[in-house]
Amino acid sequence: MGRQGILIVVSGFSGAGKGTIMKELLCRYEQYALSISATTRAPRPGETEGKEYFFKSQEAFEQMIADGALIEYACYVNHYYGTPRAYVEEKLKEGRDVILEIEIQGARKIKEQFSDAVLLFVTTKDAKTLKERLVKRGTEELSVIEKRLQRAVQESEGVEEYDYLVVNDDLDLCVSQIHSIIESEHQKTDRNREKIKKIREELKGFSKGE
Repeated sequence: MGRQGILIVVSGFSGAGKGTIMKELLCRYEQYALSISATTRAPRPGETEGKEYFFKSQEAFEQMIADGALIEYACYVNHYYGTPRAYVEEKLKEGRDVILEIEIQGARKIKEQFSDAVLLFVTTKDAKTLKERLVKRGTEELSVIEKRLQRAVQESEGVEEYDYLVVNDDLDLCVSQIHSIIESEHQKTDRNREKIKKIREELKGFSKGE
């Protein structure tokens, strides 16, 4: 692809539409690769192994932790979630922008290991919309939804640690905004040091009459 891939971390409140946004990005643009997380939670209706998640037993997940096979992992609503290392490193080397859809604990761990990772946080326009989306999803009992809303309060305390805040009120606009953010990141000078160095050396040659 002719350029180094960027690691993109996308977090957000449960119900903000992160999964839908990621699917649209991958559908519209060829440069992205979505990292598939491992989890100990049970599959939801329609979810399949190796597509939405790698579904693991708690014992198997803890073995992955011990083996250093995860870039990050965290416990969220009584289940483990983690990012397999091998896939991420392979795709970055291929020049693809790798998207990690993970929560705030994992985002912090990623930033510690990959200082140039780009962190985006997705939210709804207000809390009422967030609750309505969780209820409308119809996949969880009200008690679980209440836990997710309580968790959202905690997560809101860490939003300032992210590089960008994106409001998912209009899906098409939101997807375009995220793509534009990532494209702009590719143009930053600190990501183009080698290119700048090459141009500088060429200019020196011209100035000497070469």
